[in-house]
Amino acid sequence: MRSNGPYEKTLPQGSICSNKKRAMAGSEPHLIELVAQPPPPAPVTPMGSAAPPPAAPAPTKYFWGDEPGEEEYYLSQGVQNQQIYFQSPHGRLFTQSFLPVDPATGDLLPVKALVFMTHGYGSDSGWLFQKVAIAYANWGYAVYCADLLGHGRSDGVRCYLGNMEAVAAASLSFFLSVRQESSHLPAFLFGESMGGAATLLMYLRSPDRSTWTGLIFSAPLFVIPDDMKPSRIHLFLYGLLFGLADTWAAMPDNKMVGKAIKDRDRLRVIASNPRRYTGRPRVGTMRELARLCEYFKTQFPDVTAPFLTVHGTDDGVASPEGSKMFYEKTASADKKLILYEGMYHSLIQGEPEENSSRVLADMRTWIDERVERYAAAVNGNSGDEERKR
Repeated sequence: MRSNGPYEKTLPQGSICSNKKRAMAGSEPHLIELVAQPPPPAPVTPMGSAAPPPAAPAPTKYFWGDEPGEEEYYLSQGVQNQQIYFQSPHGRLFTQSFLPVDPATGDLLPVKALVFMTHGYGSDSGWLFQKVAIAYANWGYAVYCADLLGHGRSDGVRCYLGNMEAVAAASLSFFLSVRQESSHLPAFLFGESMGGAATLLMYLRSPDRSTWTGLIFSAPLFVIPDDMKPSRIHLFLYGLLFGLADTWAAMPDNKMVGKAIKDRDRLRVIASNPRRYTGRPRVGTMRELARLCEYFKTQFPDVTAPFLTVHGTDDGVASPEGSKMFYEKTASADKKLILYEGMYHSLIQGEPEENSSRVLADMRTWIDERVERYAAAVNGNSGDEERKR
C-alpha cells in the first residue's frame, strides 16, 4: 500500500480512492485518520464570509418546539433527564443528567460507564448540545453536564471567562461528586470547542488523573486561528485600565457563528436558543483563552490518558493544528485523532445529518472499545497500569 505521509486516510464509499496508513507502525492504539467528505449537496456560506446568520425562527420553549413537555420528550428519546443546581466553590452551577431508559416503561437501563460533558463558548448544556448527551445515553452511558460559569443557567457574568482555573474547578467539583458515587464504573471526560480546553484543564487539575478512563474532544480549542486571535494592541490598551475593562464586551467577534455551523437549518435552531450569548467577546475572556492555549503547549506531554480527538479540516474557530499538536506531543499510549475533510467547527450540532452521524458513529466505536478494554482495570483499581500497556 502506497504511503502518503503520517495520516491515515479513509474516504467514504463511492470516493475515487481509499488509502490507509498507520500513524505509528505496529501500534494499534496510535492512529490518525483523515476522513474525506463528498461535496455538500447544496451551497453553503464560504468560510470567512461576513454574511449574517439566518433569522432565528419564532421563539419556542424548547428546541423541538412548545410541545411535548420535557418529560414526555425525553422519554420518547429513551432517556431520563434530571436538572439540579450544584453549589461549587466558585458559584452555583446548573447541571443535568441523561440516563438510559426503556421508552415503553420508563424503567432505567443498565449503565456501561459515565460521561461528563462540557459545552462550548456562548452555549449551554441544553438546546442542541443535549442531543449529544442523548446520543451517548442511548448507547448505554450515564451522561452528566454542567453549564459553565457565565453560561446558560449558571452563576457569573454572561460569557465572562476571565479565570479559567475557577471555571474548570467549578465543573470539576460537580463531576467528581458524581464520579465518587460510581467509582466502580469507567468514566470519561468530553469537551466540545472551548469546553475542550476546560476539559483538558479539568484533567490536568484532577487530584488523581487515573480517575478518568479516557478523554473525548470534539474540535477542542487548543490553538486559536490567526484571524480569530485577540489583538495584542487591544489587550495591552485595555490592560492599562488595571482590570476595569476585563468584563467589557469590546473585542471583535469575527462572525464566529458563521464559521462554526455549516447546515443553515441547524444554524436557525441554534440561533433561537434564548440562553445563547450573542454579544461581543469580553476582554478578559479573550485574554484568558489566549493565555490558556499557550499554557497547554507546555502541558501536552503530561497527558497520559487514552483519548479520542475529532476535528474538521475547515474549522475556522478552533484550529485543527491544535488537535494535531495535542496528538503528537501527548504521552498517551492509546490515542486517536480523526480529521474530517471539509467539515466546519460544530461537528455534531452544525453539520448535515450524514456528517454528524458519521462523527457520532466514530465516537461510539471508540468509547465502546475503551469500556470493554479498561472496565476490568477500573474494577480492579489498576487503571494506570492497564492504560500504559
